[in-house]
Amino acid sequence: MQQFSDVLTLIDSVIGGSQWFVFLLLGTGLFFTLYLVFPQIRYFKYALKIVRGKFDREGDEGDTSHFQALTTALSGTVGTGNIAGVALALHLGGPAALFWMLMTAVIGMTTKFVEVTLSHKYREKAPDGSIAGGPMYYMKKRLHLKLPSGRTLHFGKWLAAIFAVATVFSSFGTGSLPQINSIANSLFETFTIPHIYTGVILSVLLAFVIVGGIKRIAKVTQTLVPVMALIYFIGALLVIVYNYENIWPSIMAIGHDVFKGTAATGGFLGASVAFAFNRGVNRGLFSNEAGQGSAPIAHAAARAHEPVSEGLVALLEPFIDTIIICSLTGMTLLASGVWQEKHDNLFQTTDLEILAHSYSESDPDQQSQLAGHIKGTAPLPLFSGSMEVVEGQIIESVTLLHARSVAEDVVINRRDQPFSGQLEVRQGKPLANANVQISGKSLVHSAPLTTIAFSRSWLGEWGKYIVAIGLLLFAFSTAISWSYYGGRAMVYLFGLKSVVYYKMVYVIGFFLAAIVDTSLIWIFSGITIA
Repeated sequence: MQQFSDVLTLIDSVIGGSQWFVFLLLGTGLFFTLYLVFPQIRYFKYALKIVRGKFDREGDEGDTSHFQALTTALSGTVGTGNIAGVALALHLGGPAALFWMLMTAVIGMTTKFVEVTLSHKYREKAPDGSIAGGPMYYMKKRLHLKLPSGRTLHFGKWLAAIFAVATVFSSFGTGSLPQINSIANSLFETFTIPHIYTGVILSVLLAFVIVGGIKRIAKVTQTLVPVMALIYFIGALLVIVYNYENIWPSIMAIGHDVFKGTAATGGFLGASVAFAFNRGVNRGLFSNEAGQGSAPIAHAAARAHEPVSEGLVALLEPFIDTIIICSLTGMTLLASGVWQEKHDNLFQTTDLEILAHSYSESDPDQQSQLAGHIKGTAPLPLFSGSMEVVEGQIIESVTLLHARSVAEDVVINRRDQPFSGQLEVRQGKPLANANVQISGKSLVHSAPLTTIAFSRSWLGEWGKYIVAIGLLLFAFSTAISWSYYGGRAMVYLFGLKSVVYYKMVYVIGFFLAAIVDTSLIWIFSGITIA
């Protein structure tokens, strides 16, 4: 499993983790923003009127209303990215990552407007009478090149097929695996519900909903999305107001760190400007999916006589998803201060590194060395060999890094008892056959970090229930919507009969992800998004 994780990490560094990815993504959105003269500002009020149905006509063709299309697409975007994704971005890049998430959303509003307008214009009717649309259809119909010889090169068909295949993979990497993994982790943290129970129950519910197709999905999401957004909004606001004295310092930290990077603070060992930019944009895309080509599939089914009108409806998605909801999560994490605190943690192997020497955060020189290692600019030697452990305590002079922080109060157990003996370590990782559990205090990321933040208000420990319930609704609705996106891609590639087999695999994958390593899931997610 560790070797598989290393391979995925390498692929992610070449694709989603590389600078070309974020520059192309933002560059495309920036081009359309300038070319169309800031439509996200000029047409914002018209988008609100269209959603309310002001310009609807009797006889408009489609399967869903504007509002249902918006909530279906929002249910696909408002998910773990808003709770776990923001926490992960802050954990990796510091406060500046939140700024880049918001910039991605502002520019992404135009990207979403363009891709949905095109999708609606070139949609088709499937053999069963339902509407089918998305980037694969406008690629196939419009992307071609006339050669000097007079022949036409239809490369759009190949790109459309590649996109459809990528959509199927991304339906797992975006809509299925990270959603159930975050739900299972959150419910275990909050209610100590075993991961496998969560996987079984929600897999059955998912199967029941997605069998009904887009009309049942739309009915479920138009109720779920407003309810879950309201609950989450109230909970986040309580945390921010409770920690009101940290609001302005948090805003100042975001602006300051954009240009200088985040220095070491608390358990956080720092992050460079480039890394904050990369992770902020990457997580911003995961949150609002602008440019990913998913929302056009949902909006293609909307009843409308004018493609641009549906594009304007889609323009609202990054605003609601990222600028409102992700900002709330980010301010909750920053104002509460939990992002730089160490908490009791059961260490996951993927997030763990054992350094060959002892380093102290209190020593400025050694802290600088640790920061260089975390940033990847000056790697430190990793421990390999036999590590002596007595009654759960490490005897060797080593340093454990977990979740990009120096681990404290480390205890090693085997079968819930303190372990004594030689622990075999290779390149900083305990061998899998050691069957030990390592715990202690370290930084926390993803959904557990947001869960802790929501307990820092007048609600106290009750606040974590808002995250658990909100994440359950957010993530489950995302999994529902992405099953539709993947299904439409399968229709394009293999026809209607293939959808039933896809749905079976989708539900099975949904169940398995409830019990798989979290970091592994997020790495796979980053690759499929790119």
